[in-house]
Amino acid sequence: MNAKDEATTANTQNHYKVIIIGAGVAGLTAANHLCSNGIKNFKILEARNRCGGRIVCIDIGNQKIELGATWVHGILGNPIFEFAMQHNLLDVLHATPQNRKVIALAENGSTVPFEMLQEIYEAYLIFLRRCEEYFLCTYVPPDDCFSVGAHIKLEIDLYLKSIENTEEKRLREMIFNCLLKRETCITGCHSMDEIDLLELGSYTELQGGNIILENGYSSILGPLKSGLPPDSILLNCPVKTIKWKRKKAPVTSPGGLNEIPEEEDEDGNDSDRTITDEPKSITYDGRVQIICNTNEIFYADHVICTVPLGVLKTNINLFDPPLPEYKKESIDRLLFGTVNKIFLEYERPFLSQDISEIMLLWEDDLLPNQEPTEEQIKEFWYKKIYSFSKINDTLILGWISGKEAEYMETLDSDIVAKKCTELLKKFLNDPYIPNPKRCVKTSWHGQPYSKGSYTSIAVGASQEDIENIVQPLYSNPHQSKPSILFAGEHCHSNFYSTVHGAFLTGRNAAQIIYRPDSPQEIVIENDTSDLSSWIQGISLE
Repeated sequence: MNAKDEATTANTQNHYKVIIIGAGVAGLTAANHLCSNGIKNFKILEARNRCGGRIVCIDIGNQKIELGATWVHGILGNPIFEFAMQHNLLDVLHATPQNRKVIALAENGSTVPFEMLQEIYEAYLIFLRRCEEYFLCTYVPPDDCFSVGAHIKLEIDLYLKSIENTEEKRLREMIFNCLLKRETCITGCHSMDEIDLLELGSYTELQGGNIILENGYSSILGPLKSGLPPDSILLNCPVKTIKWKRKKAPVTSPGGLNEIPEEEDEDGNDSDRTITDEPKSITYDGRVQIICNTNEIFYADHVICTVPLGVLKTNINLFDPPLPEYKKESIDRLLFGTVNKIFLEYERPFLSQDISEIMLLWEDDLLPNQEPTEEQIKEFWYKKIYSFSKINDTLILGWISGKEAEYMETLDSDIVAKKCTELLKKFLNDPYIPNPKRCVKTSWHGQPYSKGSYTSIAVGASQEDIENIVQPLYSNPHQSKPSILFAGEHCHSNFYSTVHGAFLTGRNAAQIIYRPDSPQEIVIENDTSDLSSWIQGISLE
């Protein structure tokens, strides 16, 4: 067999109808739906040595802990909830978190009256809802107020003007500050000053509360993979380059001279020529070439790219030719923040049985108007931990976000455990709190195949940027189906940052491929189904 025959054989062996890049929820869902609709000639290329992406569950003692995604956000219209119900992955009666007692503590160990805590929390929720209304209505925000953080701080200042007692005013301000830190973990940012005020309401919150899967979030991965063909997932296979468009060959002019065709515009279309004017001597190859870090090469008619937004932001050489400018600009505008968890395991319980969470109120950390310097972040990173919550009697969880979370990743676990113990001793006013026997901390920013946690809409960005990213790419204007499709939580303009957003975009990408006709503009439809699909199957007799 000569070299040409060997190359032809290799091409045939590694040529698939669909290549899916990434075995997270979006990738596995796409594969699942392709299979269900008769397309089994596909391959999933996963960079990690496991499936699941930002879903990963480990055991600490007898307790399963989530290093990534934690909750199924909502019930009504949530395809993840329905999928979990379909596969008996949860018990609705026990899946919702039970009533929790939260206390707020000052640095001196004093407890804030619950009435005050409740008052401030309810006021804060009102402030947040007012921010969301700018997206839903035609209200005009105050002058020079562009971020959620700026608007909430304006509301806080107005609220506190009515408080005459200096000490009570200070205490309320500390609670507001703690709630803003909590919001950065929910939103996925360093500061709420980063989040666009007019776009906060673009996120659609599904009703029903946060649901916990009894056997961990990763329990959904088994059913997603169960129907896939054997060996359809290739692990430890990072993709280096996606070559999605063949350059045009020179055109032979009537005089016999080779002429270089005019350049294509940034969207991959001929800038000064309609499709009907295109010379027939120009040939295209619609196949996409995928080159892996292992130097193995795959070919596909279609590629579904589910790599996280953080990877798209940092791996500028992933696509050849580069992505169109409008996509690159949208990728740059959106925010992909870092949220990390710190798990502390103890030999014996030390928190009161009825306490489930401790909010930390710092005296000298009152709604700072200036961005902290790099030195301040390194020195005071621990002040970004807004609370410690109890998972069980001997397991405590702390949340941290933003630049402080990124710095925390660089520290040794022993240093993090020691600092967290100091905080607990200080705020609980208990010098006998033991050191944890184990500290597990996540590092999503430093993970090369995530580069952060989840997507949010930064100041100056909009839903349109998400819609720009999800638009498919065509290798040539004659294709009926796109060469490159995009999926993942960053590709859903209402459910960004969620697992169900990733699920829906993976399903939609698969549908574009297996449906008879493909629209030129892709609109991700919300799943409007409700509980009726499974309620109908319950016997009421």
